[in-house]
Amino acid sequence: MSRLSLKHIRKVYDDGNAVIHDVSLDICDGEFMVFVGPSGCGKSTMMRMIAGLEDITAGELWIDDKLANDIEPAKRGLAMVFQSYALYPHMTVRENMAFSLKLAGKSKAEIDAAVHRAALTLQIEHLLDRKPKALSGGQRQRVAIGRAIVRKPGVFLFDEPLSNLDAALRVQMRIELARLHQELGSTMIYVTHDQVEAMTLGHRIAVFNAGRIEQVGTPLELYNRPANRFVAGFLGSPKMNFIPARALQHAPDGLPLRLPGDYRLKLPVAETVQGELTLGVRAEHLRFAETGIPVTVQLVEHLGDQQIVYLRHEGAEEPIALKLNGHEPEPAPGSLRFVQPDPRHCHLFTPEGVALTLVSPTCATREEEDVSAAS
Repeated sequence: MSRLSLKHIRKVYDDGNAVIHDVSLDICDGEFMVFVGPSGCGKSTMMRMIAGLEDITAGELWIDDKLANDIEPAKRGLAMVFQSYALYPHMTVRENMAFSLKLAGKSKAEIDAAVHRAALTLQIEHLLDRKPKALSGGQRQRVAIGRAIVRKPGVFLFDEPLSNLDAALRVQMRIELARLHQELGSTMIYVTHDQVEAMTLGHRIAVFNAGRIEQVGTPLELYNRPANRFVAGFLGSPKMNFIPARALQHAPDGLPLRLPGDYRLKLPVAETVQGELTLGVRAEHLRFAETGIPVTVQLVEHLGDQQIVYLRHEGAEEPIALKLNGHEPEPAPGSLRFVQPDPRHCHLFTPEGVALTLVSPTCATREEEDVSAAS
C-alpha cells in the first residue's frame, strides 16, 4: 500500500491549453479515492500524470516519501486498469495475467502462484485457458484487474473501467470492486463521470470541474453539505433542484425568503445577505401540499418502488423533480399542484454559486406568514 500527495499540480500543453490548475490533494494509505466530474474536467489527465503517462508541468507528486515527478512509470509501484481492458487477443487469460511478471524476470513457480491467487480472488480460475474473444465484457474486465493484482502494486488506478458494461453488469462489478478493496486493503484511485459509482465506491470523493477540485469529502458529506452549486447539482440522481429565491430583511430568528408564487420560507442563515439567491432542495425533500410553490406536472417516471415527478413553475429554466413512493397516487400530467420544500434539508447559494452556512441542521418555516420587509 502507498500514500500519495499532490502539491499544486498544473498541466499545460504545448499549445498553451491549461487543463489542470493548481490541484493539491492527499490520498491516504489504503484509501479508495474517486475522481468524479463531467467529461473534459481533467480527472483522467490527473490520473495519467499520477501514472507517469503525462508529464507534470508544475507542482510535485509524492508517492510515499519519494518525489515521483521524474520516476519512470514502471518504477512507481502503480498498476492501471483501462476502460478498454487492453488485453492481448492472441494470449490466453493465464498468459495475459502473467505477462508483466515474465517481463520482470520472475520464475515460473512465482508466476503460477501469483496468477492462481489472483484468479481465485476474482473467481476466474475456470477461465484461465480461454482467450479474450471467448469472454464477456465483465470477464474481460476481471482479467484486466487480475493482470494488475499479480504485480502487487502500491496503488491501483482505475480509469472508467465499467463504462463499457451494461447497467446490470456495472452494478455487479461495483460490488466486486468494493469486495476486492476490502480483501486487498490497497490504495485505489478510481476515475468516473458516473456519480452513482462515485457515491457507492469511494471512501472520499474529489469533485473535478474545469481542471480544479471543487470539493473533497465522504459521499455523505458532499451529498448533504455541498460547498457550492456545482457539487450540489452534480451529485445525486435526480440532481438537486434549484429554485430562485429573494432574500428579504434579515430577522433575528432567520432569513425570510420569497419563492415563486409568493411562497415564504425562513432559514437560519449565518451570513447577512440580500437580493437574489438560489434555494437548493433534493427531490426526496419536496412534497405536495395544499399551498406552496405553484407548479404544473409535466412527466411522471415509474421506477417500481418510486416515482419521479417532473414539475415546472413559472419562470423556471428547467423542471424540478419530486420523489414519490411507488404506491402513492400518480399526479395527472398538466395538472396544477403546490409543492413545499422540507425546511430541514434546504440549501442556499449566492449568485456566484457559493453555499451559505445554515446555523443548524433544522430550519424554521413560516409558510403563509406575512413578511413585512419589501423585496
